[in-house]
Amino acid sequence: MGAAQSKAKEMVALVKLRVAAWRIKRQIPSQQHWAFCYDMLQKVSRSFALVIQQLGPELRNAVCIFYLVLRALDTVEDDTSIPTEVKLPILQDFYRHIYNPDWHFPSGTSHYRVLMDNFRLLSTAFLELDQGYQMTIEDITRRMGAGMAIFICQEVETVDDYNEYCHYVAGLVGYGLSRLFHAAGTEDLASDELSNSMGLFLQKTNIIRDYLEDINEIPRCRMFWPREIWSKYADNLEDLKYEENSEKAVQCLNNMVTNALIHAKDCLQYMSALKDNTNFRFCAIPQIMAIGTCAICYNNVDVFRGVVKIRRGLTARIFDETKSMSDVYSAFYEFSSLLESKIADNDPSSALTRERVDAIKKTCKSSGLLKRRGYDLEKTQYRHMLADLYQQPVLPKFPDEVRSWYDAVI
Repeated sequence: MGAAQSKAKEMVALVKLRVAAWRIKRQIPSQQHWAFCYDMLQKVSRSFALVIQQLGPELRNAVCIFYLVLRALDTVEDDTSIPTEVKLPILQDFYRHIYNPDWHFPSGTSHYRVLMDNFRLLSTAFLELDQGYQMTIEDITRRMGAGMAIFICQEVETVDDYNEYCHYVAGLVGYGLSRLFHAAGTEDLASDELSNSMGLFLQKTNIIRDYLEDINEIPRCRMFWPREIWSKYADNLEDLKYEENSEKAVQCLNNMVTNALIHAKDCLQYMSALKDNTNFRFCAIPQIMAIGTCAICYNNVDVFRGVVKIRRGLTARIFDETKSMSDVYSAFYEFSSLLESKIADNDPSSALTRERVDAIKKTCKSSGLLKRRGYDLEKTQYRHMLADLYQQPVLPKFPDEVRSWYDAVI
């Protein structure tokens, strides 16, 4: 695919994504507690809010509340200003509080503070869910809170610790979503192993990408890169952000990405078994974003200098074009190939990285469903082109393909 054609595709997808976001705002329920929950969902995770809207109404409500309850729990865990002796019992008992509209605990900042200050509205919405959904949300919240409490009191030392922590904060989310899908009658119950991998792949990708933000956290940082990995490259994890340590920092980063890639095959297997297309898109879009983020972070010293993420236009294409397992296999294959092209033979992890990339590519090829997508990770000049689309009284001048599509949907 040529650069001009790729650019045009991204521009069309950007407009579609903006229209989708606009439509979501118009669909927020009128009841105060539900309006609050869906408004908060958009504020704490716009990308998740877009994906969740594709689910059926009943399951959408359950997943929305599930996400916000866990986000509230995570807000308590992340707030480094809360003394440990105060935080521990809150994490351990959080699953009880979701049944109590009178409970709230001020913590976090910005939108997360608003969520915690208005926890009664989230609790009110939770209490309106079917009992099957409530039981799943309660169980996962209980197990996650207990796991978070363990790691408040200990560091992530080994790779086993790293896997255990990621299980508590993300693998259990995979468990919960699989149970919610099953409770809705739309899917067979997936295995815990595959559900866990779905969460771990996303969580490890986020931990890798957010190195600089997390290491600079105020009043004190909380890091989850395992000592067993980073100690091979530095005396202190913080040392990796300094320019004089760039070579070792990148080698450590590549080791971390290689560790995350081990979950990709399980994720492909999980997604290939999904029956409902809305559930499929809900799961597949974040997983493609994760493999793309791995590809863009790999061998990239900018992870230690600032924010590294997939540009807006490519994100929009992923949202727009992910409709079948063929699209998933194609995206995983192309992003894995892009990552492979960045592997240096002298990198200490290169052999294992090639092995894991090769396993992903073989899985995708053996499906017989590959097609050319032409995903490109290079930066473009129109990253912020549509940022203020809906603030403009007149539609900006786009190519005819984009204008025709826009006129048709509006």
